[in-house]
Parts: sequence; C-alpha cells; structure tokens
Amino acid sequence: MEFFLDTADVDEIREIAAWGILDGVTTNPSLIKKSGRDFKTVVAEIAAICKGPISAEVTALDTAGMVEQGRILKEELPDNVIIKIPCTPEGLAATKILTADGINTNVTLVFSAAQALMAAKAGATYVSPFIGRIDDTGADGMTLIAEIMSTWDNYNIKTKVLAASIRHPTHVLACMQMGAHTVTMPAKTFRQLMSHPLTDKGLAGFMKDWAEVEAAGNA
Repeated sequence: MEFFLDTADVDEIREIAAWGILDGVTTNPSLIKKSGRDFKTVVAEIAAICKGPISAEVTALDTAGMVEQGRILKEELPDNVIIKIPCTPEGLAATKILTADGINTNVTLVFSAAQALMAAKAGATYVSPFIGRIDDTGADGMTLIAEIMSTWDNYNIKTKVLAASIRHPTHVLACMQMGAHTVTMPAKTFRQLMSHPLTDKGLAGFMKDWAEVEAAGNA
C-alpha cells in the first residue's frame, strides 16, 4: 500500500518524509488556501521534498480549461506532479485527453463505484473515493471502498484506488484489509498510526533497565 500525506503544509511533509515511508502527497484548493502561499510555489516545494506523485488540482470546470491548466501545470512544475481532476463528465473528458498526452491524473470527489469505474475507463492513474465525507452523511464510507475493490476484481483495471478523506486510523486499517492501493491522510493520522501505549511502555522499561546496567558498570 502507498501512504500519501494530504496537506499543503511543507513542515508536515518534511516531518513525515523523514520517516522514510512517504510515497506521495495530495493537495486541493482548500489545503492551498489554508497554507496561505502561492499555489505553484508550494506544489513545487512539496515535489522537491517527496519524490512520489504530488497531486495538483485544476480549478477550471470545463474540459478545455481543465486540459489547458493540466498541460501548463505539467510544463511548469516538477515531473512527479500529477493532475487532479474532479469526477464530472467534463473531468472525464479532460482525463481522457491528458492521459493521451502521457500525463498522469488523479480523479477526485468520487462517491460511487460507477464513478470510479468510469474514471478508470477514461484512463485515470488514480481514483479518489472520499470515505469521511460519506461517513458525515450517516452512511458507511468503507462500503464504497469495498464496492470499488470488488468491481476492480471483476476487470483488468490498472487504475489505483486512492482512499481519501481519511479521518482516523481505523479507516486506514480497513483500507489495508480491503486491498486499496493507496491511502492519503493528514499528518495527525500518520502520527496516530505510529503511536501505541504498549510501545511507549516497553521502551520506557528498556531505557530504565539500561540506565541501571550503565549505573552498575560505572560503580
């Protein structure tokens, strides 16, 4: 499974990248706004920190505008940047065109298995189903991942399923068990995945015992 970080905060990206397990980064207009920085500047900086796929989202709503923006972003930003496109009819058409250009894409705001399959047929490199936002409606977002993975099992699909809108470690665990190819999550969730009270307790015990060994050796 690929572990992506969902943020435009370069300090968070440096922190998680230092662990040696960061495979990519996803951004969106809301995250860029939160960073308070220029879009292309921050994406280029992110791409320099993490060598995996970095999603940069288009903001046009029509096919021609998406294609134009996608081509400009690929020309002006580092090679590992991929183009994030909304799952709309216009977005599917743009995905088809950009894919024909050899440009990798991430089709976002996917909320059904049918949308995911259509995005895959258009040539998307990744499809991003949003788990947490489905949970917010009172439904179970993990049901969508299960439906998509079951659909993928029926066909020879190369598109990767990138589970997004991850809210907590349980989402990540369920995605791992269902075989999702990628998860993108905030830094908080990365930290939670690595935190366990028994690890902390065990390490504290080891350090206490070792301190006593050193003290005895210096006596």
